[in-house]
Amino acid sequence: MHNRGWQSVYCVTKRDAFHGSAPINLTDRLHQVLRWATGSVEIFFSRNNPLLGSRQLKLLQRLAYLNVGVYPFTSIFLIVYCFLPALSLFSGHFIVQTLSVAFLIYLLTITLCLMGLAILEVKWSGIALEEWWRNEQFWLISGTSAHLAAVVQGLLKVIAGIDISFTLTSKSGGEDIDDAFADLYLVKWTSLMIPPIVIAMVNIIAIAVAFSRTVYSTVPQWSKFVGGAFFSFWVLAHLYPFAKGLMGRRGKTPTIVFVWSGLIAITLSLLWVSINPPQVATTDSSTGTGGSTFQFP
Repeated sequence: MHNRGWQSVYCVTKRDAFHGSAPINLTDRLHQVLRWATGSVEIFFSRNNPLLGSRQLKLLQRLAYLNVGVYPFTSIFLIVYCFLPALSLFSGHFIVQTLSVAFLIYLLTITLCLMGLAILEVKWSGIALEEWWRNEQFWLISGTSAHLAAVVQGLLKVIAGIDISFTLTSKSGGEDIDDAFADLYLVKWTSLMIPPIVIAMVNIIAIAVAFSRTVYSTVPQWSKFVGGAFFSFWVLAHLYPFAKGLMGRRGKTPTIVFVWSGLIAITLSLLWVSINPPQVATTDSSTGTGGSTFQFP
């Protein structure tokens, strides 16, 4: 409509204009986000792309629609972000080579910008800080699962011509009088759960490997371990609601979830060890002391 020159007005009423239902359990919520992200990817690869729009679109409208179309692609960078701390712990090298003054200034600037953005979001939306944090957590969960799947489906449709099918999400109508949130504890298996579980398990394994290497090394470098483990714990903190929701009310989770996720995490760990094998500690014949490389006892 905006592309054809129509104008619109955003109206906010004091009372809620509409009441509806929404999925409240983890599986249905991920499927709903997948459908939204898939629609955004379809629009990005269609003739309705804001970059190819008519002159009727204003600059801010182009930016707004472009943001709606490209946000699923941020999942690629988010996946890299979640695996970088584990890669740092496995390799024994920090994420950046040197902590120069220019890098620290850049990091401080980005941090202040993110803090300012968070303050504005909390102020404009009128939500509490805890609710904002829950939204950030689900952003990472959906970004590493549903958004990534939407990008893959969109590319398959454009390149191979494979039609995208989606499943309608079941909405909770609160029909259970005994427990209005009965659907909240319902856990149904979906392949969208695999990437977040793999990310969590790889980071946990990386922390354990780095801790063992630091403990048994000749010259323990605890500062390097703490620096790398901090970023891994930061990723795990975002995935905590996912792990909690995965367990459900009674802690019943399909065994296949842990089996496949564990196999994938172990395979990735062994693949990295084969690519960058740890050096065997050598003993100096003259002094009888070992080197600074790592070796399991």
